[in-house]
Amino acid sequence: MAPCGGWFTKGPEQFILLPNRGDKMKSANGATIWKPGLSRRGFLSTALLSPLIGGFGARGASGQGDAILAGRPMVRYPEKTDLILLTSRPPQLETPMKYFEHAITPNEAFYVRYHLFPIPTGVDADAWRLRVSGHVDHPLEISLNDLKTKFEPATIVAVNQCSGNSRGRSDPRVLGGQWGDGAMGNAQWVGARLRDLLTAVGVRSGAVDVAFNGLDAPAAPSVPDFQKSLRVSRVMDDPAVLVAYQMNGSELPMLNGYPARLVVPGWYATYWVKHLIEITVLDHEFDGFWMKKAYRVPDNECECVPAGAAADRSRPISRMNVRSFIIVPAPGVRLHAGRPVTLKGIAFDGGFGIQEVLVSTDGGSAWRRAQLGPDLGRYSFREWMSTWTPARPGDFRLMARAINGRGDSQGLEPLWNPAGYRRNVVEHVDVRVF
Repeated sequence: MAPCGGWFTKGPEQFILLPNRGDKMKSANGATIWKPGLSRRGFLSTALLSPLIGGFGARGASGQGDAILAGRPMVRYPEKTDLILLTSRPPQLETPMKYFEHAITPNEAFYVRYHLFPIPTGVDADAWRLRVSGHVDHPLEISLNDLKTKFEPATIVAVNQCSGNSRGRSDPRVLGGQWGDGAMGNAQWVGARLRDLLTAVGVRSGAVDVAFNGLDAPAAPSVPDFQKSLRVSRVMDDPAVLVAYQMNGSELPMLNGYPARLVVPGWYATYWVKHLIEITVLDHEFDGFWMKKAYRVPDNECECVPAGAAADRSRPISRMNVRSFIIVPAPGVRLHAGRPVTLKGIAFDGGFGIQEVLVSTDGGSAWRRAQLGPDLGRYSFREWMSTWTPARPGDFRLMARAINGRGDSQGLEPLWNPAGYRRNVVEHVDVRVF
């Protein structure tokens, strides 16, 4: 069922999507890659966004048992199942927690996060080029076919998590998208190693940063373009950083970065630039807005400050911390005394690997070790499970706490920072036993 008006094109296919307006985006060789409102493969904008809410494409309300999500509509976008709508301009769509029962998040259920509107709505794969240039010996323009055939493919399973995942739970409340817990997903990514691309162009001595730009572009000159950067040393020392063109065995969904995106395992999704078209090696530190002003955390060991306080100094956000969630049973589920209950969930961190998950069925007074599921790699979700038989009726608070390979875990009280980033408190699910 179509969510609302407009189309987007992806190769020869057409999909219904929200309408867009804007100018042509061209590759460095002059070929038209996409144009909101028109495409040589049939892009057409015809309708307004208003049908997205309250009817055509809306699928009822989300948020069972979760005050943060209560009343938010479920919507269906192209190549997606029903997701929780946070905003439509740009699209911010949250994954319902039921999709995290297993380690791999289906492509159709993978969350969507954009910073700028309009968004790319059509990509001609034949015309698309990735330009790698800057402080290098010989710049290259790489076609999608070249990316797939001229560079050794690498595969990794890795979590993509928005820096502000669970921001809606910050207390006191902070500015920004009020996400629940579903601004995350785990997938198997296939692509070319970024360091292989840089080796191919010959990074010159004195290179400092690598900057990344995608097809999403601001509608007005006053809005900073979404560009991110990594240290050259960070890229060259880590073979896991990819320019990915495949996700869970298929091409990337349009709303998750088709035809290619950056994958930076262990680091927050702000670095995972979508619809990638430019990689620029710099002989100086990149000073773009989204590195110097945004996505920054307090510059101290905990990357936190007292609730409501401002940070004296800040630094760019980077590696993810430890998190774990109970997925089954869901909040508010009715359970029965004397009947075994299977507790299931996921845990992950920034790349040290999950070594242990502890669960509590009495609000944290006692803990026991859960059974870990298959290890898909140190950057992946790790499934866990445990069995509990409630002895009596009543209200119970279920909790899960993960420990990673270097001993990092989760606190019983949330840490706070002004942007609502990096939540890693022990989460809970409240259930009633009859």
